Amino acid sequence: MNLAIMGAIEQGLLFGILALGVYLTFRILNVPDLTVDGSFALGGAIAAKFIIDGTNPYLATLLAFVVGGVAGAFTGVLHTKGKVNALLAGILTMIALYSINLRIMGKANLPLLREDTLFTYVKDLSVPNLAVGGVTILTGVAIVFLVGVLVLKLAIDWFLHTDLGLDLRATGDNPKMIRSFGVNTDTTTIVGLALSNGLVAVSGAWVAQYQGFADVGMGIGMIVIGLASVIVGEVLFGSSSIFRVTLAVILGSIVYRLVIALALQAGLNPSDMKLITALIVIIALTVPTIAKAIWKKPVRAMKGGAGDA
Repeated sequence: MNLAIMGAIEQGLLFGILALGVYLTFRILNVPDLTVDGSFALGGAIAAKFIIDGTNPYLATLLAFVVGGVAGAFTGVLHTKGKVNALLAGILTMIALYSINLRIMGKANLPLLREDTLFTYVKDLSVPNLAVGGVTILTGVAIVFLVGVLVLKLAIDWFLHTDLGLDLRATGDNPKMIRSFGVNTDTTTIVGLALSNGLVAVSGAWVAQYQGFADVGMGIGMIVIGLASVIVGEVLFGSSSIFRVTLAVILGSIVYRLVIALALQAGLNPSDMKLITALIVIIALTVPTIAKAIWKKPVRAMKGGAGDA
């Protein structure tokens, strides 16, 4: 397996955390949250700034989660208490975060190549590659990433089965019904947006440390990448249960990154990646609908023929 493919798998795992965050708002809360583009860069900015200032990378990543959660909660308050449309609330927070991220970093880009990051520690672990028949399937770095992402996935699975998690799911499914049981849907919406953007910020923090720098523009288009991962994962791997769908979302992120890597290897220009992302989402959204429509036609014809007989 070549280096580009192995790198795509590693990146897919890191962006899988982003996809989990997007899944919480897009599918669980049924809220289109554009805060993601800002909170992803916020996570990278917080982690980079604190690591450069001498903070332990683990603590810096935890701080990224907390600050990302605050950004998400702000969007939630705008939407629920300020009665601002959810889409507009996310856009307003995203715009504000651009300036905030510049303030945090002090400039547009912070290099981390000479700093000790999480991935310095990962490499120091010297985890052996997973190979089958002499072919490397997963690098040691990817194995560590996989363990970390699965721990987060299982934590989310557990949370969504708690009382608060069930309230969160019910808020997205039927807010009127859950309010009739005395649940404050404003609170659950704010909690859901905070948790989602906290995860997105963690993804941004990990990606910044992985690539060796944080950039103020690194969050541009992250909502589309997250949606692509969620939709592709659900289409390819199913969504029959919480355990299955959160796993599908992570796998969808890996598939997305593999498609991008193969497209680049085929000679496509890197500037076309946004177009490819849009095409992936369009195909994932429309193909199942078209397939169902085509499948229903012969079924209806058979039923009509049976009725005539």
